[in-house]
Amino acid sequence: MAKKILVTGGTGYIGSHTVVELQQAGYEVVIIDNLSNSNADVLEGITRITGKRPLFDKLDCKDMDALKALFRKHHFDGIIHFAASKAVGESVQKPLLYYRNNLVSLINLLELMPEHNVKGMVFSSSCTVYGEPDSNPIDENAPIKPAASPYGNTKQINEEIIRDFIHSGAPVMSIILRYFNPIGAHPSAEIGELPLGVPQNLVPYITQTGIGIREQLSVFGNDYNTPDGSCIRDFINVVDLAKAHVKAIERMLNNQSDEPVEIFNLGTGTGLSVLELIALFEKVSGKPLNYKIVGRREGDIEQIWANPGKANKVLGWKAEISVEDTMASAWKWQLRLREKGVM
Repeated sequence: MAKKILVTGGTGYIGSHTVVELQQAGYEVVIIDNLSNSNADVLEGITRITGKRPLFDKLDCKDMDALKALFRKHHFDGIIHFAASKAVGESVQKPLLYYRNNLVSLINLLELMPEHNVKGMVFSSSCTVYGEPDSNPIDENAPIKPAASPYGNTKQINEEIIRDFIHSGAPVMSIILRYFNPIGAHPSAEIGELPLGVPQNLVPYITQTGIGIREQLSVFGNDYNTPDGSCIRDFINVVDLAKAHVKAIERMLNNQSDEPVEIFNLGTGTGLSVLELIALFEKVSGKPLNYKIVGRREGDIEQIWANPGKANKVLGWKAEISVEDTMASAWKWQLRLREKGVM
């Protein structure tokens, strides 16, 4: 019988790509999402790719009564927890929204896991926990720095909550995945990044500017201590990232973890600047991009990229898709949205 995985935030960007990979690996998937930053139409794209429609409940993880009803209805072998507010800039403006959404959701799920014999949780964390790093590339032993934003702080606190809960003797396991910068779309162009309203992330803003939805892209700062003055990030293909979650679930369910809590950095191991990414977009799309340099943005880190060696060796996972192919997939997805009249 197929193992059943609960994916919170499963109609979101990374969640939907992970659902595809889970279904293709033979898992049964139940998605819950409150649709605050995603669209239920994503389910159609998942179904077209995999030939199987995942079960879906519109549900907010802050609603404990609704969660209890869900856990009575299904037995979950594991949980992948994506559901969270995730924009750095917005978190600076609306800190309480971020603390409420991101902390209460996790606490509710953890509370229900032992009661319902759920073995473990793969938690969606972020490289923001490292703050402004002392040196790059960053491995999992790099110091946790004071968070540069409330969003980053919620990830740090959530990691601490998981560790404290398991340390208290709770009979659950967790694999914490610290992502660097996920970009791109599924190669089928059936699913991709579809923010509601003005995009908070760089690549959808680039593609929406490229296609004429947005008038101009703002590049926040060109006076950083980097070769071209713009921030440097480790941009990882979203499908590569999704596959790491399947590896993590397998590791947990097959008792391959040595520790009850394990942490992995997920990145390519290469840093790329914002201006280099724009140049790559111009290359794959054949379009010049209308952008301007503006002042630095609060909460932004100058440069950060991963040392993914532990994930490569222990999880048996590696980022394989090039940034050029990734930007091409993001552009293909944007063209597909126009074709469908979505935007």
